[in-house]
Amino acid sequence: MTSQTTANTPTPDQIRRAPKVLLHDHLDGGLRPGTVVDLARAAGYSGLPQSDPDKLGLWFREAADSGSLERYLETFSHTVGVMQTRDALVRVAAECAEDLAADGVVYAEVRYAPEQHLEGGLTLEEVVEAVNEGFRQGERRAREDGNRIRVGALLTAMRHAARSLEIAELANRYRDLGVVGFDIAGAEAGHPPTRHLDAFEYLKRENNHFTIHAGEAFGLPSIWQAIQWCGADRLGHGVRIIDDIQVHDDGSVELGRLASYVRDKRIPLELCPSSNLQTGAAASYAEHPIGLLRRLHFRVTVNTDNRLMSHTDMSREFEHLVEAFGYTLDDMQWFSVNAMKSAFIPFDERLAMINDVIKPGYAELKSEWLFRQTAATSGSVTEED
Repeated sequence: MTSQTTANTPTPDQIRRAPKVLLHDHLDGGLRPGTVVDLARAAGYSGLPQSDPDKLGLWFREAADSGSLERYLETFSHTVGVMQTRDALVRVAAECAEDLAADGVVYAEVRYAPEQHLEGGLTLEEVVEAVNEGFRQGERRAREDGNRIRVGALLTAMRHAARSLEIAELANRYRDLGVVGFDIAGAEAGHPPTRHLDAFEYLKRENNHFTIHAGEAFGLPSIWQAIQWCGADRLGHGVRIIDDIQVHDDGSVELGRLASYVRDKRIPLELCPSSNLQTGAAASYAEHPIGLLRRLHFRVTVNTDNRLMSHTDMSREFEHLVEAFGYTLDDMQWFSVNAMKSAFIPFDERLAMINDVIKPGYAELKSEWLFRQTAATSGSVTEED
């Protein structure tokens, strides 16, 4: 249960400095507005609705908040539209790693669809190699700035297309070269994950990892298929599992069989609160299912989804949750450890991140409160003392 004390309720600065883990972030949804403008100019792309970076950033947020699916999808046509060359992909990936590290993210899995970046003549392999190079550049720059981050790539296949097996094979070829897993994304309705069983069966034979966008908008059937038919290791979003949980008038909670299975098997939920509000999965942060799912000890993780469109980062996501649910540094650590446990890197590397980076980082932040309390109760110490 969430602690009722405010002893280690984090400040915004502490939230930013806290070591955070991100599992669900789209590369084409996290560009800097200024980078979109620069890349459009370099590529001769004339479709941007605004040429001023500040106004363009505002346009992205308003379009994503409009409630119009057409306007929301249009935002990605612009970001993907300027990500069609090797140099553009390297730059976007490098800036992504830098931005996440500056926000206190120590481990991230960032996803993108290679098939969407071929219009400039790149091959699938060249796309993957460019993004990997960018991530490595960004990691190096982050270290030079005093920040540490490790970024793994998830290769996404579009669920309305027919290249999922090809992308799964690509993910497997690059699995020791920066790619940590596979994903499918796109509109759930009318495009069930079972259409891509050959890709999932292939990945299982190769002992590789995959997550599936499921339970964001379409509901329980999407989650059930992703788990029971396809064998997903994680659920991309999965927020609609709340539909299989009944809260009675007396406060007691009853889990349906699917919800019980998800909790019992510790299947990670890649929840994205701000994005979920934009898509109508919740009316407010205070009403977001993450509150109940956390209390029920589901394997809940906190994520950004699309940082540009949602005008967010991991610190903002946690600030909203701290305000809505009174979460403390202990809660933040719980979410972060959950995410690290669920990452697609080897067990010993996950354990090292938890024990050597995440837990010490939160212990240091929590100790700050103790010293502040000591100073407050003992009085100011002067030089003469």
